[in-house]
Amino acid sequence: MIREPAVSGTFYPGNAKTLTHDIERYLSDATPPEIPGDIKGLIAPHAGYMYSGPVAAWGYKALSGRRYDTVIVLAPSHRSYFSVAAVLERGGYRTPLGVVEIDEGFASELLRQGGPVISDPHAHRDEHSLEVQVPFLQHVLKDFRLVPIIMGAHDVELCEELASALLQAMEGSTKRFLLVGSTDLSHYYPYRHAVELDGHVVERLDRFDVNGFVEDLAVEKCEACGAGPIITTMMAARRMGADAARVLKYANSGDVSGDKATVVGYVSCVFYKTGAAQDD
Repeated sequence: MIREPAVSGTFYPGNAKTLTHDIERYLSDATPPEIPGDIKGLIAPHAGYMYSGPVAAWGYKALSGRRYDTVIVLAPSHRSYFSVAAVLERGGYRTPLGVVEIDEGFASELLRQGGPVISDPHAHRDEHSLEVQVPFLQHVLKDFRLVPIIMGAHDVELCEELASALLQAMEGSTKRFLLVGSTDLSHYYPYRHAVELDGHVVERLDRFDVNGFVEDLAVEKCEACGAGPIITTMMAARRMGADAARVLKYANSGDVSGDKATVVGYVSCVFYKTGAAQDD
């Protein structure tokens, strides 16, 4: 099946030319540092492009010139709760920029394991958190296949099981994989309080400290609607060889709108293997 866009024309432009123009503008304004190694994982925000696009661009620009065969996008469910992770097994994801084909072999291998991943197209149908990553990926990477996974829960046990399932499915493959964890940070706090809350997430990401992030979440020291995708991406990227992290950009909606009464936080971060060439 082809998963049709649900938020084209609302979260991002529905016209291909306008969408391309906006993405190019965000990328042009982003100035991430050169990442000295092979990027295995990326954390990117998923709000409307006018708010989170400038932050997302920092992470996606860091991918420029790099090649990946398969991109695994992990995103949270905003519309329903379920205790596992749902993959779209066949077909593709359509955006105004075209259709990205699913890596059906990889998706089938995940399902064959009988672990925490189920096939459930309905979990994807109206969910924006994964869809908004796809146009950036299409523009920056051009040629790749997609493994779209919606996480219905965010407990550490599910994250550990999902990270293990992903690594097991990668075993023996010669493909180059990229993980993308889709998340926004704190929601609807005054600007200064949001920056304080989000600062804890930024610190844990920059230190590649998944255990510290889990502990901070447990005591409500910070929050993230994509906590599960963050945790899973960090766990899996580490096992893929990543040994360093770099937060590239943090901002919130108040930085765009000027309304600092209630804001939503956004972050871009990469996890990479230091000293590794692209083709390692």
